Amino acid sequence: MSESLATVAYIGAAILFILSLGGLSNPETSRRGNFYGIVGMTIAVLATVLGPRVTAAGVPWIIGALAVGGGIGLYAARKVQMTQMPELVALMHSLVGLAACLVGFASYVDTSIQFEGAEKAIHEVEIYIGILIGAVTFSGSIIAFGKLSGKIGGKPLLLPGRHWLNLLALLVVIWFGYLFLQAHDPAAGMTPLIVMTVIALLFGIHMVMAIGGADMPVVVSMLNSYSGWAAAATGFMLANDLLIVTGALVGSSGAILSYIMCRAMNRNFISVIAGGFGTGGGAAPAAAGGAQPAGEVVAVSAAETADMLRSAKNVIIIPGYGMAVAQAQHTVYEITKMLREKGVNVRFGIHPVAGRMPGHMNVLLAEAKVPYDIVLEMDEINDDFSDTDVSIVIGANDIVNPAAEDDPTSPIAGMPVLQVWKSKTSIVMKRSMASGYAGVDNPLFFKENNRMLFGDAKKMLDEVLGALKA
Repeated sequence: MSESLATVAYIGAAILFILSLGGLSNPETSRRGNFYGIVGMTIAVLATVLGPRVTAAGVPWIIGALAVGGGIGLYAARKVQMTQMPELVALMHSLVGLAACLVGFASYVDTSIQFEGAEKAIHEVEIYIGILIGAVTFSGSIIAFGKLSGKIGGKPLLLPGRHWLNLLALLVVIWFGYLFLQAHDPAAGMTPLIVMTVIALLFGIHMVMAIGGADMPVVVSMLNSYSGWAAAATGFMLANDLLIVTGALVGSSGAILSYIMCRAMNRNFISVIAGGFGTGGGAAPAAAGGAQPAGEVVAVSAAETADMLRSAKNVIIIPGYGMAVAQAQHTVYEITKMLREKGVNVRFGIHPVAGRMPGHMNVLLAEAKVPYDIVLEMDEINDDFSDTDVSIVIGANDIVNPAAEDDPTSPIAGMPVLQVWKSKTSIVMKRSMASGYAGVDNPLFFKENNRMLFGDAKKMLDEVLGALKA
């Protein structure tokens, strides 16, 4: 394939990637968006393999790598459960960062292409920044994977003077960058490059370890952005226009998503990076001053829940991570279908940070074939709770916590939440009275119009479904 034909193929692939992002912005067009992305990536890979830069001797190695990587990806896609999807996404981000590091080192020691003067300086800056971003993305994503999978606790690790440590690390990276650019040959430049890589790896670990469990959805989108910029940096190192465009698309879209999610939590991006929000302990911590929310917890049975749903005219369901863990989305769909057939207006309220990654609940409901038109975002449905007969909270906690509005001393004060307590009756489904991922008490449990349905979400919803059928 000639250089010009490869360029045309890259332009076509870039257009398909843009169409893919556009399609993924809406559930009804997401399948088409995924298709555009698959076609675009296929064209990009073929144009690269068949392009003028790849020799015949390298083709078998590329095909072998594609077979191994594709096989691993296919296995993961078929075997990984939906509840494991956030940590899988974090793990994939780490691979992008690792690739950027490896390409950077390979590009630096490659003697087949020689640069002089300003071109040499620019190329080395590209390598230095690319490895820096890649190393932070790699180590940060590994820690995020550990936190999301439960292998590392969600409690933030706050080292004394951590911000000064970060500033010192930045100054050291800049100094070694200067030494790197002054090096006359790869042997001399390798030492500052390796030192910077180690510092970047440690910074990635420190940055994500300091972020609390409640901020993990933001972290996933943030790492998504980092992986995009790492890919763009790789594109500059390889002089590959498509990698630059694709990386910029992923990086900018991830940054925008992180901003949107920070707004949804009433936090700014800097405060998320600074860390310290969310204990991740899963225990029920004492409120400020040792006081506990006032009131009495009223438990209900599955049969009583079914009776309330049967007599309701308007129902709102709020799914959370507990629904994902219990794999209860299909039972939720059956209950929704049955109630709608009886004339009940059933809708879903989705908080932007529900679950462990952006769009987690939307994906689960789409998997269970819940109609898109009854799945509404928080801003679209929050004003309707006062006209709702029954609100059911399935495995969610922090996103329905009235302390965000009523208690200015609460760690989640000011965070927009779904106002389920304004319903005539709210039913919270939980295994126990333990706090949510942020480790904050929830006064909703003690309100007069709230009922608690304790137990595994799947089991309890199956019983509710059976009672409705009876």
